[in-house]
Amino acid sequence: MSLHGAALDALTSWVPPDHDQAALREEYLAHLRAHADACTKACAPAHLTAGTLVLDEDGARVLLNLHRKAGRWFAFGGHLEASDASLAAAALREATEESGIDGLAVDPVPVHLSKHAVDFCLLEPGQPRGTVWHHDVRHVAVVPEGTRPAISDESLDVRWFDVDDLPTDEADMLDLIRLARARVTRR
Repeated sequence: MSLHGAALDALTSWVPPDHDQAALREEYLAHLRAHADACTKACAPAHLTAGTLVLDEDGARVLLNLHRKAGRWFAFGGHLEASDASLAAAALREATEESGIDGLAVDPVPVHLSKHAVDFCLLEPGQPRGTVWHHDVRHVAVVPEGTRPAISDESLDVRWFDVDDLPTDEADMLDLIRLARARVTRR
């Protein structure tokens, strides 16, 4: 199955946690149905991306990266690649590359969707194309105990934060963290 088909299947079967997430799911599905290249970076002005929020085993701490281009603390994530078999595979690849942690246990079922504008998304290196919308499909991963993260080329810093002492108050990130923690603590 193609990545496009796998994305359609994953989002069609996903049960959104609320009305806003259900509306985003329908928007993502419509985008996928309308664009054969919706899973590629070349699809403009919007394309799917995959992300992962990394938690410790009990969900009390979250691992975030200070994004080099945005200068803000985010979960891990990025563009889909042709070699990715699924959204979850892309989320795992991005989280592994950006955190330096092998052995992450990524939940294959999405936990949260986030549509956001990205002004620094490039069609080709050195060729900005203005604002692009990322239709991010976010997963949650649990880190193996005792594992240490490493800073990648895409990050200025990678750091653990207690969920009660986060470096952001952005509603989108707080919603992702709340939903991811609920998923992890139900296991």
